[in-house]
This record gives sequence, C-alpha cells and structure tokens, in this order.
Amino acid sequence: MLVVSLVGFMLAVQYNSLNHQPAERDTRDIWAIRNEIAEQKQAQSELLKEIRDMDHTLYTYERAKSEDPEMALIETVDDLKKRAGFTSLTGPGIEIEIQPSPESIALGLPIETIPADLLTRFINDVNRMSGLIIEIDSKRYTILSAIRDINGVTTVNGLNVKNPPFTIKIVTETFEDSEKVYNYLLASPLHDDFYIDNLIIDIHEPSEQIELNGWTERVDMMYLQQLPKGDN
Repeated sequence: MLVVSLVGFMLAVQYNSLNHQPAERDTRDIWAIRNEIAEQKQAQSELLKEIRDMDHTLYTYERAKSEDPEMALIETVDDLKKRAGFTSLTGPGIEIEIQPSPESIALGLPIETIPADLLTRFINDVNRMSGLIIEIDSKRYTILSAIRDINGVTTVNGLNVKNPPFTIKIVTETFEDSEKVYNYLLASPLHDDFYIDNLIIDIHEPSEQIELNGWTERVDMMYLQQLPKGDN
C-alpha cells in the first residue's frame, strides 16, 4: 500500500510539472540572452579583480607597517589615490577624436555639444572591457564621475565638455589591450549613432605612451570626520 501511494504521489508531481506554464515567457532571442550573460560575467570579473586588488593592498600594508608604519601608510594612500584617479599617469592606450561630420561642415550646420546620452552610451560600451582608465576632454572619468546635461550643455564632473572636436583618451593595462580596444571601436555600431548627430569617431592607432590628467575636483567627505590627535 505504501509503495502504491508513493508511486501515485510521484505521478501527480510529474503531471503537475509537465502542465505547469510560467507566468511570463522570455521572448528574447538567444543572442540577447547571451549578451546579458556576458555582461553579468564581465561585472563579476571586475568585482573579483577589485577584491583581489583590495586584498593585495591590505596584505602589503600589514606586511610593511611592522617595519615602517608611517611609510606603509603613505604608500597605501598613494596607491589608493592612483586607483581612484587622483594622480596623473602614463601608459599604453589610444586617443579618440570626436569631430563634426564632413557633411555637417560642408552644409554649414552649427556645431553643437555632444548629447549627454550619446557620450554615456559610448563610455558604457567601452567599459565592457575591464582595466580601462578614461579621460574625456581633459577631464578624468572615474567611478565618482557623472555625465549630465546641464542647461543644454553636456558636462563631465560638472565641467562643460567643449563642442567638437575634442579628445577622449583611454589607457589600458597592456599594449595588447589597447589593440583590442582599437579593433573593437573600429567595428562598433556606435559610429552610426554618432553620425545621426552629425558627429564622427576618429580612432587613432594604439600608442605606448598616453598621458592622462588626474582628478582635479574637490571631493566632499560628507560622513567622515577627523579625530582629535591622540584619540584611537
């Protein structure tokens, strides 16, 4: 009797499973799903890299502070400033000129600021690749940065982006990475989006020496307070 009941229960579960329909079907094609999975994997990879970097910083500080605590603290602060984009740097990378299209110049059309959403889309597309350091029109782009439209003018870090032409610089970890970014941008569909706004993307070949400015804006410490000397 127990065996019969168990078999009946299993058949009922199987019947319900076969006849159960999801409330909503995912109607996206396979490539859209693959792209979303790739984006999620990229985000996970970047998070893991950040965790490894932080672990390395803590390990270096713990190892050095027993020998020279003051020097260890200075080196740690300098390293964090570099990662946050507060210092200038030079490395392999590429330069990209955002220019008015030849047709707009020939027709005498007014040269207007690049739309904020177009610039944001460009930066987000480039940032699919990890380890990139970006400067937009001499303004360092970091995790603290914001691209906004203020009174019809596109801004980065609250500073106006001048009307085209202007330069976007990208520094990569290796020269091989610069070549990957270069080839990726050459084939990017963003060229069509820029052309609709009477703009073109002129991508220079990779270089071993691209110099970026550091973040020059003041950072407000809203929730941090300095302790009086002698307090722990």
